Amino acid sequence: MSVVSKRVDLFQKAYGYTRAREAMAAGVYPYYIPIEGSTDTEVTVGGKKLIMVGSNNYLGLTHHPRVMEAAAAATQRYGTGCTGSRLLNGTLDIHEKLEADLAEFVGHEACIIYSTGYQANLGAISALIGRDDVVLIDKLDHASIVDGCTMARGETLRFRHNDMADLEAELSVLSDKPGGRMVAVDGVFSMEGDIAPIPQLLDACKRYEARLFVDEAHSLGVLGQTGAGAMEHYNMKGKADLIMGTFSKSFACVGGFIAGDEAVIHYLRHHSRSLMFSAAMPPGAVATVAACLEIIKNEPERRTHLMENARYLRDGIRNLGYETGPTETPIVPVIIGSLEKTLAFWRLIMNEGIFTNAVVPPAVPPNACRLRTSCTATHTREQLDKVLEAFARVGRKLRSME
Repeated sequence: MSVVSKRVDLFQKAYGYTRAREAMAAGVYPYYIPIEGSTDTEVTVGGKKLIMVGSNNYLGLTHHPRVMEAAAAATQRYGTGCTGSRLLNGTLDIHEKLEADLAEFVGHEACIIYSTGYQANLGAISALIGRDDVVLIDKLDHASIVDGCTMARGETLRFRHNDMADLEAELSVLSDKPGGRMVAVDGVFSMEGDIAPIPQLLDACKRYEARLFVDEAHSLGVLGQTGAGAMEHYNMKGKADLIMGTFSKSFACVGGFIAGDEAVIHYLRHHSRSLMFSAAMPPGAVATVAACLEIIKNEPERRTHLMENARYLRDGIRNLGYETGPTETPIVPVIIGSLEKTLAFWRLIMNEGIFTNAVVPPAVPPNACRLRTSCTATHTREQLDKVLEAFARVGRKLRSME
């Protein structure tokens, strides 16, 4: 007598996943687009030049001659990779020099570099939040913060976006409970473009004895008198307990860091698994970031031009009748609504020669799908005008089809 197995095939979820293939077949699949070549403001896709308003290259440094020369020189000296973790054989003198320079730049005692920004959030939060601890996160925090909380052994609570009353209500409930607590927020929210209310967050954390962790990924190089981010934007540089930064935005590369008190950074060096068990950031990448840091410090006019471009794009999109939400940064979301209409809009705007990003659930609510646009310091006014003209044409076309 044979036994019929009731076990579900592990791969069944993969075989049954058809949503992306349906979008591909319909010609409205907006992801994994192969780019054949690029400058800081344009890309080539399918042999056609497109204006790039979908990148995080805020200062336009990915093709800066000094940056590329620094990367090449470091590769010549140290090779293409470190072939090991920072803990063992992967620490270079240029890693330590960059860490010291970054710590000084953001106003903290010490800093540790990770191979990606995602790993920085994942490793720091999971290492610090123990079994009896609680981390409170904004509902719109980046996925890397959420995943760091998931890996941590403590409890995670979410509060409504930038809602201080909701945060304080959560903190109040915890006031008599043992264990530590930390509030973790994005300095600039990546899909909305608005800035966290840092002064109120610091005040709440002080009154409820919580630590404040600020993810400066989209604010470093962009906000503040010297480009040191959201904390400096509020004249509070160095006041957060920990900050995180990435190198994949204004620093034109890949990687990330955590900065804070020396004792905390020392602890992370020996307890943060995504640091200890990952290969070190390659020499060319380290040199790229170091060169970008010098440009950020010495060329404040780039930030001025960036914010002028951001204002021009943001005002232009709004004047066309589109909803952009509360953004006040170079991130300009164009909120379309439904998934189907957003994918159709993306395809039409792509056909017009404009590269944008379609953002759909679970990154945003089902009725708030959007095209995420962003400008750089090196976009010309002519390029931005072409972007606005394309949005005007596509908007008219879609309205005529309704």
